Amino acid sequence: MMTVTRSRRKPVADINVVPYIDVMLVLLIIFMVTAPLITSGVNVELPKANAAPIDPESKPPIVASVDRDGQYYLSVNSDPNAPLSAEDLAVLVASHMQMDASNRIVVKGDGSVSYNQIVQLMVLLQRAGVPSVGLMTDGAAADNKPRR
Repeated sequence: MMTVTRSRRKPVADINVVPYIDVMLVLLIIFMVTAPLITSGVNVELPKANAAPIDPESKPPIVASVDRDGQYYLSVNSDPNAPLSAEDLAVLVASHMQMDASNRIVVKGDGSVSYNQIVQLMVLLQRAGVPSVGLMTDGAAADNKPRR
């Protein structure tokens, strides 16, 4: 008589990870969609710092100013104390940049001017062809020299 011996199958200790991969992909998609929607604002007090002054032997920069009333001024204008419209300022800056592309432009804003007005002036200068803009500050020593 012949006996048939059956071999027992050994238990497999592998984990099926396919469902976990599916869950991870769904979570990844959810986070990718919701991350740009989350905006948070933090109230900060910006630091005060002393900046290195502009070299006195170099060509003086063109100073575009905005006062507390939101009026624009330009230091190279025939009358630097006369307010300019946004269009006039852009035309003057563009003409000076065409004459000498190495002109440096700095923005001088009144301390009570809103951040939005400074940004609008910087956008106006950018559209006039200014590649980069510096900001003027008053350092600890109030020498009122333009700073970068």
